[in-house]
Amino acid sequence: MTHLQSELKQLKDELLTMWTLTCTQMHKSLEALVNNNKELASEVIITEKRINSFELKLDRDCENIIALYNPVAVDLRFVLAVMKINTNIERIGDIARSTAKFVVRTSSPYDIGILEKTRLLEIYEEAADLLEDCKEAFENENPDIAHKIFMRDELLDEINKASPMVIAEIIRAEPEKIEQCLDILSTIRRLERSGDHCKNIAEEIIFYIEAKVIKHSKKSEKGNL
Repeated sequence: MTHLQSELKQLKDELLTMWTLTCTQMHKSLEALVNNNKELASEVIITEKRINSFELKLDRDCENIIALYNPVAVDLRFVLAVMKINTNIERIGDIARSTAKFVVRTSSPYDIGILEKTRLLEIYEEAADLLEDCKEAFENENPDIAHKIFMRDELLDEINKASPMVIAEIIRAEPEKIEQCLDILSTIRRLERSGDHCKNIAEEIIFYIEAKVIKHSKKSEKGNL
């Protein structure tokens, strides 16, 4: 194994460690929300600092590899993809932290009925699954999984689009729940953006493995390219 190959392997391992941590953050923040577990929510908030540290280190490592080894072809595509994937994972970590902050701040448990009506649990689980599947696609160099991400993101878009009307109806019927409703609406919007981050990650995986730039292609084309 050459020095470059060794550096690239270490880079991949570090990114996967950060990725796994972020997936765990998503699951823990959802659990904290459902169970009003303020201790777990606080843990998510504190752990976010580790994700930020990973992001900074990975960026430096990518810059050093480019400067010292001048990678080309697939190796260069890999490093460039890692830089962009790294940023998107960190932003998903921010979304998990935002949910945890709501849990710490709220004075009463979130109404399970409202969580179900707004489909928050559904969008949260799907967002977490998308992140897990992106990780599998990257780890196993499987572009087929990455291509499927684009169409699956439609569920997140659908729930986000419907949520303002659902929230408005709940507030009219239960005005005392307005603070919870606004937290839930904000969370749904953030989770919809996490789907966009997953699509960005999928684009970078496809770029790295297949040398295809599909950034400005239509959603249907991305799933079939």
